[in-house]
Amino acid sequence: MIGLCVAMLGACFDGTIVGTIGTKLAEDLGGLSLYAWMTTAYLLCETIMIPIAGKLSDIYGRKPLFLIGLGLFAIGSVCAGLSTNMEMFIACRAVQGIGGGILIPVATAAVADLYSPRERARMQGILGAIFGVGSGIGPLIGGYIEGAISWHWCFYINIPLALIAFILTIKKFPTPISDDEKHIDVKGIAFLSLLLLDVLLLIEFGGKEFEWVSVESIAMIVIAIVLAAVFVKIEHKAIDPILAPHLIHNKTVVMAAIFMAIFGIGMIGAMMFTNMLAVGVFGLTTLEAGLWSLAMVAGMMITSISSGALVERTGYKAWLIAGPILCFLGLFYLSGMTVTPDMVTQMAINPAYLQETFMMRYLSGTFVLGLGLGCMMSVVMSAVQNSSKPTEMGMTTSSVNLIRSIGTTMGTAIFTMIINGRIAGELQSFVPESLPQWVFDAIPHDTGVIGALADPNFMIYAPQIMTAFSNSVDFSFLAGGCIILILVVVGIFFKAQRPEEDEELKAVIERIEHGE
Repeated sequence: MIGLCVAMLGACFDGTIVGTIGTKLAEDLGGLSLYAWMTTAYLLCETIMIPIAGKLSDIYGRKPLFLIGLGLFAIGSVCAGLSTNMEMFIACRAVQGIGGGILIPVATAAVADLYSPRERARMQGILGAIFGVGSGIGPLIGGYIEGAISWHWCFYINIPLALIAFILTIKKFPTPISDDEKHIDVKGIAFLSLLLLDVLLLIEFGGKEFEWVSVESIAMIVIAIVLAAVFVKIEHKAIDPILAPHLIHNKTVVMAAIFMAIFGIGMIGAMMFTNMLAVGVFGLTTLEAGLWSLAMVAGMMITSISSGALVERTGYKAWLIAGPILCFLGLFYLSGMTVTPDMVTQMAINPAYLQETFMMRYLSGTFVLGLGLGCMMSVVMSAVQNSSKPTEMGMTTSSVNLIRSIGTTMGTAIFTMIINGRIAGELQSFVPESLPQWVFDAIPHDTGVIGALADPNFMIYAPQIMTAFSNSVDFSFLAGGCIILILVVVGIFFKAQRPEEDEELKAVIERIEHGE
């Protein structure tokens, strides 16, 4: 279990570490035009691999899949650190994404192999805490290493983690494998991969590379519908489908998928823009922003571990109702950090003015938000595992992880649209006549707010731009809180069901009970 946690830690913080060092890295490799692909390549490969790895681990056992994922992640990390150009780095990030896409679902599913149903929630709570810590300290580690040594070592740090995980799991990891004939759903894997690729690229580049209402987006939507229809048809005929159609009849899996989709959308909006606000408006360094983010990490750790330990006594609903309410309260409190042009002007006299003004509100809000986030993820995952057949544990676990990953991608696009749309309106409300149109056009789309502030052409408008950006992020916090609050309704109706017993196994148990 320690080995699984160490591997999970590396995979999680590597997903966020590029956010801190990305600009410096892209400048060194001469590839600023390919900046977006540093994250996109990792995200695409990770998301596509999640359902594939989960199903293959049901067929071949968790151990070989885990070790393959660990090896790919380590190789991708070494090569990323050795990269001499942007194209090489993006390819290495893709390999890392494949490795991470194997590690996360297999580690989560392995909990069901290692622990009884009564203990799973507690261990999922620990994994949930690791997920929060890994995602939270990624920017902190990245900022520190890049400043102290160089960005290359942000990837080399994965090697000792991989070695520790390898040593701890190579001998002790159980390998329960079915003796039945193995059938790999090659067609299903191919069409699901194409479907996910199409959907993720649409979400990633819609509104950026092309408009949401355009020939490109319509074509990609049509392709997604066709691929989805073909995939469903293939899965109904497959001997051992990658995503079994009968999962739709498992109410716990369906409710968990709905829950995690909304959770992913709301979570990413909160986590991504809190750091952006701290750096872009409050004037923190990336290292300082990483330290501030530890408030959210602390909150997640507390409730992740305690929810896992207590869920057997309290049931699932209490946590799945309390979590969204706490998230809403945290985000609502954060949305009250209203910045005015006069406050921005005060920063010329005291650069730490906004930090001092909002520090306690920021830390308190993110801590409460972390408490809410920690209530939910491990509880949902343990409910899914306790309602699944042992032979389908990897498939059900990875299907829910997949939905969360897609929700996270959608959340990034949704909150970027909310903020970009709000900035122009905020600017117009502050200075309806003095700002020329090119300011409105350039800030949301091409230059970016923080980049705009570094542009001499924008400097005279800095108070208005920073105020508009800050208040737009505040609005996105409120929107994210309302989205997460929807989960209260899902939590009320959430019910964990027992897995259907295998008829052959049931007959054996009956014979044992009768002393045969």
